[in-house]
Amino acid sequence: MKFFPMFLRMADRRVVIAGGGEQAAQKARLVLKTDAALSILATELDNELQAIVNEGRAEHHTGPIGVAQFADAALVFIATGCPGMDAALHAIAKAAGATVNVVDQPDLCDATTPSIVDRDPVVVAIGTEGTAPVLARRLKTDLEVMLDPRLGSFAALAGRLRDAVAKRVPQPKRRNFWRWTFKEDPWQAHKRGAERQAADLLKQAIASGGAPGTSDLGQISLVGAGPGARDLLTLRAVERLQEADIIFYDRLVDPEVLELARRDAERVYVGKVLGTTQWPQHRINEVVLRAARQGQRVVRLKSGDPSIFGRAVEELETARAAGIPVEIVPGVTAASAAAAALSRPLTARGETDRVTLTTGTLRPGDDQPDWAQMALPGSLLVLYMAVHKAAEVQENLLSGGLPGDTEVSVVASASHPHEKILECALDEMAECIAAKGIENPAVLMIRCPKDMATGCAAGTP
Repeated sequence: MKFFPMFLRMADRRVVIAGGGEQAAQKARLVLKTDAALSILATELDNELQAIVNEGRAEHHTGPIGVAQFADAALVFIATGCPGMDAALHAIAKAAGATVNVVDQPDLCDATTPSIVDRDPVVVAIGTEGTAPVLARRLKTDLEVMLDPRLGSFAALAGRLRDAVAKRVPQPKRRNFWRWTFKEDPWQAHKRGAERQAADLLKQAIASGGAPGTSDLGQISLVGAGPGARDLLTLRAVERLQEADIIFYDRLVDPEVLELARRDAERVYVGKVLGTTQWPQHRINEVVLRAARQGQRVVRLKSGDPSIFGRAVEELETARAAGIPVEIVPGVTAASAAAAALSRPLTARGETDRVTLTTGTLRPGDDQPDWAQMALPGSLLVLYMAVHKAAEVQENLLSGGLPGDTEVSVVASASHPHEKILECALDEMAECIAAKGIENPAVLMIRCPKDMATGCAAGTP
């Protein structure tokens, strides 16, 4: 970022606008939304600015402009409409040590004015560093529609009650209290116009020491991070990330996904690196459970979907045995992402009427499955994390009777910028995977012909 976004305190501070025409009036409209004292430097003012001065909302300086006029200003806008005059005034303002915005001259700007969505005291500022003001205005329009007009008054009500919450609601329960406030009954009541009911609900909850239905225990959410691209997360997944006090994530979770989390949420890497026992499953269960017992809202962030080869059973059973509320938030699984990358559906009427999801990564000591038994005519066999066993899969399927020209698609890192796609015949699958250097995470997608002899799936060529 070339510009750091932040909000400046404007009460009891001075803002200077140099200029008396429409450009200056535009900046004045923004400044008048704040508590700043406004000074306008110009020999003449248009009707709007003159009215502002006449109403006592700004002071007007008509004399020569020097360093003194910009001294101690929190912010200076230069908007005379004359490039030469703007440049000269910019030099004087900088000599006074001011932070300066020169209209339509980005190279002379220390600060830029964002597009603003105003739900005072809730304010959303949208900036493009001066590169795309039209885009900023479009985003402003989208947010104006998204944010309820009553949001500001409700935020103000909540703000008036903050001291009472600090006194009556214990620290571990406060985050959940505010989540309930802005998401559930109080906000819903206020939004439909029942302001008094909303206030009563908040005051009753404060008096009782927390939001209704809360306990000292936390909550565990097993959240699917999808295949990688953060815009493939569900809305519920994003919501849980933004509510979480602590996030335990594995090695396949893209760092971009973690950017959606609350800034002050603790992040703990519990990835299992192949060939090591740094984070065995029982240890992950223990640390997740410990955090929940401390009253924290815990997210166990898993790539793909937690219910599909995500070891969710162990973590669900551990939480339930301890009496901790637990939920699964599904994610886009790798098979769906791979199909999207190929622009081919997982099923096709008359060709592929069933999909089988299986894995090539087993527990140590487990027998290798007979993948050929799963390769039924007219089916799509999808093997997760199996490229390191491509030769064994290929041999098993061919010996089970699948034709050598059976279509195979291999998709690695689906939805990532470094996604790789390979399409080949079954009898050359292992060789092609090795030649292209494809590694996990990847899926093998074997399309079993509809007219394949049924005996092939039974291992009788």
